[in-house]
Amino acid sequence: MPEPVFSELIHRVKTHISVIYPELDAEKVTQRLLEIMRLDENTESPPNHKNHWSEQDVIAITYGNSLLRDGEKPLHTLHDFFKRHLTDTINSIHILPFYPYTSDDGFSVMDYSKVNDSLGDWVDVENISKEFRLMADLVINHCSSRSVWFENFKQGKDPGKDYFYTVPPETDTSLVVRPRTSPLLREVETPSGTQYVWCTFSHDQVDFDFHNIEVLYEFVKIIRLYLDMGVNIFRFDAVAFLWKELNTNCIHLPETHEAVRLLRTLVEHAVNDAVIISETNVPNHENLSYFGNGNEAHCVYNFSLPPLLLNTLITGSCRHLKRWLMSMPPPQVGTAYFNFIASHDGIGLRPAEGLLNDDELATLVNTVSLFGGKVSWRSANGINKPYELNISLFDALQGTHKGPDKHQVERFVCAHAIMLALEGIPGIYIHSLFGTHNDYARVENTSHNRSINRHQWQVDSLEAELDNKYSSHSKVFTRLKSLIQTRIRQPAFHPNAVQFTLQLGEQVFGFWRQSQNRSQSIFCIYNISDIEQNIPMAEINLIDTETWFDLISEQQITDLHGYLNLAPYQAVWLTNRKH
Repeated sequence: MPEPVFSELIHRVKTHISVIYPELDAEKVTQRLLEIMRLDENTESPPNHKNHWSEQDVIAITYGNSLLRDGEKPLHTLHDFFKRHLTDTINSIHILPFYPYTSDDGFSVMDYSKVNDSLGDWVDVENISKEFRLMADLVINHCSSRSVWFENFKQGKDPGKDYFYTVPPETDTSLVVRPRTSPLLREVETPSGTQYVWCTFSHDQVDFDFHNIEVLYEFVKIIRLYLDMGVNIFRFDAVAFLWKELNTNCIHLPETHEAVRLLRTLVEHAVNDAVIISETNVPNHENLSYFGNGNEAHCVYNFSLPPLLLNTLITGSCRHLKRWLMSMPPPQVGTAYFNFIASHDGIGLRPAEGLLNDDELATLVNTVSLFGGKVSWRSANGINKPYELNISLFDALQGTHKGPDKHQVERFVCAHAIMLALEGIPGIYIHSLFGTHNDYARVENTSHNRSINRHQWQVDSLEAELDNKYSSHSKVFTRLKSLIQTRIRQPAFHPNAVQFTLQLGEQVFGFWRQSQNRSQSIFCIYNISDIEQNIPMAEINLIDTETWFDLISEQQITDLHGYLNLAPYQAVWLTNRKH
């Protein structure tokens, strides 16, 4: 007889399968899935509603080749740099797709089972996973049109001949939500005639057909391989589009959510502390749905934060950021927000829909254009709308909507001081650590807007900049490291610690965090304008029986009846307990 844990696992998987594939033999499919994941009577039950993270978790986001050294594989270079410069700062690394690919800087995967030879090999990946918690992408919606699977599709061979979603060319797809302006269908000749393959993103990114159970089996094999290689955190890329159904919008369908629940069940029984993060660049309320009932993604990308924070710092008003923060539900135990303000992609505007009006979005677009950025577009009901702002975050914060000014570094550090203190797990893009500028040469070379924020540093040149205390790169790196090192010592910055929004006017943004045992409070207060602000201490409501310190300046607050004077873009973390 199966052990009780295994019996419950079998029941849960069968239930998921019955919802997604009601026409299939759920017991047979379940048996196959458990075999692939190597789950049996000895499987241990994952802890219910447990946080697999703490205030010490900070994730660096990077490409495998963001750092280069002549004569050395980039994954080795990356590992070496992090060991020498960031072991006391960063404990987790998200390496963006490191597999063989054909386009989209890795997100058109040719072979999910291999490491791109130009980057290194699985040994390099495993070595990184031994010293840092490793996050990797599961590019689950589509693969490269030059993958073996798609080549087999074009030749009518297995595996692959029925792995891709096709529809007749006359199909009405007017309801389908699109993140791009390219035609949805790609015409392909096959032995059975002309087929029209669904391409949500580009014609080099052909969408899988998850109606075919064999596709699910393939991805479960991939997940098992990544777990074996030390991956502990999975980013489910573009998962919102996974399931297609005609006469629907083909996004966030019930089968998609059930598939996430199924994969979570399998993953957490295989490795109890593994984490799934859903990547759904959509309006805020849709994004939050991937928490499910605490049984889908452990974490969701906080996609509304980047455009709202950019809006705040270029306008000098935190009205929208404050309203949004007050509306965000606290995640239940075992789930968390994944906070970021810059990534390998641009600053998405869809997550700001309903939060910023058209004029405010236009101000963002115009300001980013003024600062040398690009704008990417999507098609919505036949109308092109701005989809994404492409610019390095450092250059995006070089001024306000009035133009560039002298506060670039302070404004940039302020943005990170906000993000690092918010409820959730912080993710910091590698180019934010260095204050990297727009890379126009790369855009010209690739003809892709997103390349503007995907610079490749020669390590020797980078380290020369970091050693020069007058360099903006050195100033940013030093100050962000200091902020992170302070953050990871504070229990009140646990991703699930209490958060309460403060009301300090439009030009001062603030919130209160309290540790889970209630022993530490931190009042996080920011001047988000280019004008000095003076806040009566009485408005902050500090308990006068406590001694208060600013964790950032390391100064004690001596007069609780006076004023808190904040220089432009100054951040303070006021606490009653220093750690």
